[in-house]
Amino acid sequence: LDTLTAREREVLLQVVTGKLNKQIAGELGIAEKTIKVHRGRVMQKMRANSVADLVRMVEKVGLSAP
Repeated sequence: LDTLTAREREVLLQVVTGKLNKQIAGELGIAEKTIKVHRGRVMQKMRANSVADLVRMVEKVGLSAP
């Protein structure tokens, strides 16, 4: 998690709550394509194969939205 940027963390927390890319983009005021890029980088950096993997990782470290 230390390698994630602030924006990647923000996107991660939204993704694990089950929000769609389009919803996250609307809330953050950025393009859906940008969300896809951030999401892909998060998956890569955290070596996750699925959103379910991300959810487990976030729960394990106790990360939550500010």
